[in-house]
Amino acid sequence: METQTATKTLWAVDPAHSEFVFKVRHMMISTVTGHFNDFDVKAWSNREDFSDVNVEVSVDVDSIATKSEDRDNHLKSDDFFNAEAYPNLTFSSKSYDGDKMIGDLTIRDITKEVALDVEFNGIAEDPYGQTKAGFEISGEINRKDFNLSWDAVTEAGKIVVSDKVKLAIEVQLVKQ
Repeated sequence: METQTATKTLWAVDPAHSEFVFKVRHMMISTVTGHFNDFDVKAWSNREDFSDVNVEVSVDVDSIATKSEDRDNHLKSDDFFNAEAYPNLTFSSKSYDGDKMIGDLTIRDITKEVALDVEFNGIAEDPYGQTKAGFEISGEINRKDFNLSWDAVTEAGKIVVSDKVKLAIEVQLVKQ
């Protein structure tokens, strides 16, 4: 992860209170939900509203979990993420206006600018004296923009996997 200037306060992810979830339509009749279980988030900010925040995220592709080992292995293959060649997906923020964060998302060897909706839920001190900040982040990407291009059609003509992927991310940060 990139090193930020020492002038800002570092916040690190609390993985026990954070999750990276994605949802995608299956055969256009139901939604499959998946998670990435291993990820790192670092944020640098000196303002309580995080208006000056810089964020770096790294997600371990091999930690994907969709309740199906066969599907997980397919997603890790070259048809989708190619976890062997591209073990991490990353996000690096460029701007944050209090409602929307713009940044560069890299999946495989493709980087695209994305906009994510961010709801800042505030700062609180936990029973152990740690200062924490909570965020709900959502967005949508087109998987084919990142060369996750495997496609299939059922005998009835239904698309097996939608191009649209919804992101639902819960992040709790701990002030370092």
